[in-house]
Amino acid sequence: MILKICGITNQEDATAAVEGGATALGFNFYARSPRYLTPECAAAIATPAGVRRVGVFVNEAPERVQQIVRMACLDTVQLHGTEQAADYPDAIPVWKAVRVSAGFDFAALRDCPADALLLDGPAGELFGGAGEPFDWALAAGARQRIILAGGLDATNVAWAVALAHPWGVDACSRLERAWKKG
Repeated sequence: MILKICGITNQEDATAAVEGGATALGFNFYARSPRYLTPECAAAIATPAGVRRVGVFVNEAPERVQQIVRMACLDTVQLHGTEQAADYPDAIPVWKAVRVSAGFDFAALRDCPADALLLDGPAGELFGGAGEPFDWALAAGARQRIILAGGLDATNVAWAVALAHPWGVDACSRLERAWKKG
């Protein structure tokens, strides 16, 4: 199972995440995020072999995504905006983030060409990382690879996994010691 820790902004946090069992680290390239970092800063954060480097983007031009992929040595891109399949960058795995609410229907995502769907709770203008869970049981019947996100922490991740049987989990804001919304 993929265990992704998102919102990595420095070497100390990256090292701690990997030592804690992370198999993927998320670097946020959305300028309005409180966890934003530049491609140059992301490139300077070392990761051991076998740990996936995931770039998080929101409505970024595919050409710019490709440029950042090269600059920051990314293995996967995670798209959180309104991107459609035609907007996906070439030659790199794509995880498409989708917000889940009551009445969510996977049928609309049946033809999604992403390598995985990252299911997230409500996040407002943040496009993720708000720490809000959704009903994880909604994910149980998905046919695609699913990554659960949204309000996961040590108190609830086992329950979420038991309900949804995901391919991976993604934790962020509920793991932070000090993060102020705003």
